[in-house]
Amino acid sequence: MTTPFRATALLAAAAFLLPAATLTPAFAKKVAGSAVLKAVDTDNDGTIDLKEVEAAASATFDTLDPDKDGTLDVKELKGRLSPAALKKADPDNDGTLDKNEFVALAGSLFKEADPDNDGTVDAKELKSPAGEALAKLLK
Repeated sequence: MTTPFRATALLAAAAFLLPAATLTPAFAKKVAGSAVLKAVDTDNDGTIDLKEVEAAASATFDTLDPDKDGTLDVKELKGRLSPAALKKADPDNDGTLDKNEFVALAGSLFKEADPDNDGTVDAKELKSPAGEALAKLLK
């Protein structure tokens, strides 16, 4: 027989543990990807296209460039890129990305995340490694 105290304790434990169970890395990636999809999908068609990605990348760049020097260094990128990915996306090898390089990187990740080449990335494609990298870049 369950006493009122025991029932209350079980409910409290469940309420405490349930949020922790849903905050797995996979769940966090799913939420991040869907949040990026909603934020970038300006025409609300359930997908993102290159034009929407480029506009979002431009806006993200502006947000990440607080000193307004026109470049993003590793600190300003705030973990969006690994050092190797930054080096790959930095054709002039100056250790920073200018806006054109940042937008080009977003475009490249978009194309990688669109394996069916239909010109859009949907929620399923955002779960691919390239889609996750794109979502991380634009978050």
